[in-house]
Amino acid sequence: MIHFGTGGWRAVIGDGFTKANVQLLTLALARKMLDEGRADKGFVIGYDRRFLSEEAAGWAAEVMAGQGILCRIIHRESPTPLIMYTVAAYGLPYGMAITASHNPAVYNGIKVFMEGGRDADETLTAAFEGYIRELEGEPVETVPYEEGLAAGSIQLIDPMNDYIDSILKMVDAEAIRSRGLHVVLDPMYGVSKTALQTILLTTRCDVEVIHERRDTLFGGRLPAPNLKTLAGLTNYVEEHGCDIGIATDGDADRLGVIDDKAEFLHPNKILVLLYYYLMRYRGWRGAAVRNLATTHLLDRIAEDFGETCYEVPVGFKYVSAKMVETGAIIGGESSGGLTVRGHIQGKDGIYAAALLVEAIAKTGRRLSALWDEITQKYGAAEMAEHDFHFSSAERTRIFKLLMEDKQLPEFPCEIAKVSYMDGCKVYFKNGGWVIARFSGTEPLLRVFCEMDTMENAEKFAKILTEFLSL
Repeated sequence: MIHFGTGGWRAVIGDGFTKANVQLLTLALARKMLDEGRADKGFVIGYDRRFLSEEAAGWAAEVMAGQGILCRIIHRESPTPLIMYTVAAYGLPYGMAITASHNPAVYNGIKVFMEGGRDADETLTAAFEGYIRELEGEPVETVPYEEGLAAGSIQLIDPMNDYIDSILKMVDAEAIRSRGLHVVLDPMYGVSKTALQTILLTTRCDVEVIHERRDTLFGGRLPAPNLKTLAGLTNYVEEHGCDIGIATDGDADRLGVIDDKAEFLHPNKILVLLYYYLMRYRGWRGAAVRNLATTHLLDRIAEDFGETCYEVPVGFKYVSAKMVETGAIIGGESSGGLTVRGHIQGKDGIYAAALLVEAIAKTGRRLSALWDEITQKYGAAEMAEHDFHFSSAERTRIFKLLMEDKQLPEFPCEIAKVSYMDGCKVYFKNGGWVIARFSGTEPLLRVFCEMDTMENAEKFAKILTEFLSL
């Protein structure tokens, strides 16, 4: 059965990700639009560079046309934030991206967006799943792609320039122009090159690009920007003395950064840097939102400026919903996704990258110096992260132990509280924490621990993993 996780629906190509399932999911969306009386506004579909993404966009468009709904296809390989921007700009009730984001190359999937360009929330995805169950086995009426184009029920659009212009209006382009920064981009064989390169060249940066061609196997790497996958970008920054190295995941909603010292900046640090920059140097005020596996350094900054940092479950739909509720200025996750108030209500690695470049230009300081300024003021926080594969029997055992029996190991530190909002998170009185939770996008158990030093973070993570016999 098609099931929505924390980042949409994802499945192995040829197994769960099939033409039949793509069209069934699209039919469920179409029927919901018709039932709500909002089908007259139409729909938009975008796609990334994965195997079968463009073809799947066509399969979905044929279903929308078959239901009498105008379907716009972004006629180019598109970053997910561009698709979200288009949903908002066109005033559409829903939109879709054909992507499996940062998953391995054997996966593809679909992300669904709601009005305003937000990730579909839990209520909406549950409703979609209900429609899917009701429609299983029902014939799917379609209009052949070429016929739909000829009749105008399928339209090709290209909003890329509007999206780029929207970002250029929100950053201090003049400040960036004055610095002549040297930037290297790594799209990780994904879809960010056109937008990011155009923005940076427009602001007179000296720009180099690596790993820019299309490769549906992503160079044999996971298309997720992390310490292991960005070795090439790290080497380039070091060898060429770049001011910053910028990487995005396969669909460009997540960001990875190599700083001026050729050191990998964990997504936690990127989120903290941007929040601090917006508050300290731009003079913004407002709350922050983070998921429960993201750094508590955000809480310290928020408190210092008289603001609040809100904690939500993993899944950007929770982050964006809380930002709307509270008027927060930034929201993000330790996996690399973040958003800033005033742009789309979802993850945008391209806008976040542009803001980081602006931060270097406006403060006149390198990222490493800005980070030192933050840690001197708020203290250090290091995070250990570990992923574990499991069998169905092990999943049942671990879930029962943690979530039903609520058993915990003996920790060498006093516990302040325990949360079961999303997995099991233990908060310690020294300000540290550790969490174990099942991934919503891959068959993994994830363990995160944040402490004042990496040694302590690894120590507490090990206590929990050994207790769980991992």
